[in-house]
Amino acid sequence: PHNSPVNINTHHTTPPPVRVVIPGLCYRNDAFDASHAPAFSQMEGLAVDEGISFVDLKATLSQFARRFFSPSTKVRFRPSFFPFTEPSAEMDIGCRLCGGTGCGACKGTGWMEILGCGMVHPRVLTACGVDPEIYTGFAFGMGPHRIAMQRYDVPDIRLFYEGDMRFLGQLA
Repeated sequence: PHNSPVNINTHHTTPPPVRVVIPGLCYRNDAFDASHAPAFSQMEGLAVDEGISFVDLKATLSQFARRFFSPSTKVRFRPSFFPFTEPSAEMDIGCRLCGGTGCGACKGTGWMEILGCGMVHPRVLTACGVDPEIYTGFAFGMGPHRIAMQRYDVPDIRLFYEGDMRFLGQLA
């Protein structure tokens, strides 16, 4: 489960234009490794209005990465699949832990996935009472722990879950 039901509720209760960011917890059957956790926080974003395009999605999320990390942050979008968006993508940034040379956190690729995103599927808009002939939108989901790993040079996501106050205090 994700916090996507809040997105759906927003669709049903708020007529366009919509711009919302929703925090929540997610649970998934993932192995607990350096960059994955079976239960994690997620921030989901949704923008619905007339004329929103994939260019707007890429510009918004790239600008976030460059303002949050640094203006020189390398960003790439890779095609992906999510059932409620089309097209769908994953956004990676150049791994700041290793400078793009490859490490355990980025699994040797030099890139760290920080979010999934895509254009809201017209069927989703229709199901929520929004006319896809008039409105389009994009959605994204990002993991704050992965963002923090890159921002604060944390090599392993499991450190956030160990409860070590000496480690956590360094992030305050």
